[in-house]
Amino acid sequence: MSSTPTPGTGPARVVVVDDHAMFRAGVRAELGHAGAGVVEVVAEAADVDEAVAAVEAHQPDVVLLDVHLPGGGGAEVMRRARTEARFLALSVSDAAEDVIGTIRGGARGYVTKTITGAELVDAIRRVRDGDAVFSPRLAGFVLDAFSGTFEVAQIDTDLDRLTEREREVMRLIARGYAYKEVASELFISVKTVETHMSSVLRKLQLSSRHELTRWASDRRLL
Repeated sequence: MSSTPTPGTGPARVVVVDDHAMFRAGVRAELGHAGAGVVEVVAEAADVDEAVAAVEAHQPDVVLLDVHLPGGGGAEVMRRARTEARFLALSVSDAAEDVIGTIRGGARGYVTKTITGAELVDAIRRVRDGDAVFSPRLAGFVLDAFSGTFEVAQIDTDLDRLTEREREVMRLIARGYAYKEVASELFISVKTVETHMSSVLRKLQLSSRHELTRWASDRRLL
């Protein structure tokens, strides 16, 4: 197991974990633009098992980690990997439950995939050096959670009733998407969207999409 890196010395050694090969390639290219000696991608992984193996084999400074992965998600990687590496979440999701759950799982930071290459390089090096790094909007979720402004445990309990696909459908419907738009976004049929929506409303004990929008808004899931 590697020792904790000394701030500011040498390139930040990174394992990139994401289930989309094209995205991993894009991240590698962006990090490469920073130049030699700044960030070094030492391995990539596409699911939880691959990620755990790569992290334990390479003992990087930072693990750049997607939140939703085949095999259990980013939290499972953090739970299983025997490492002193620091974890930085890089996700398309900006939902409060993902941000809070990931930080509770042990991540030192959370940034969204709208981040620029230069910002990502800076975030990686800051996390390597011991800082906590968040996209500006997401920092508010963390502050609110730890100040008790909203009840994280209640969010977790409610969302535990939903499958990952039901959560995706729930969030899009609550944001005002039509069933046809949700189907197109998630590459599923309208009938499947309707089935998931019925299940979401039943599990959350809600009666309409209007109530669902209010429920999600109150919990900062939009």
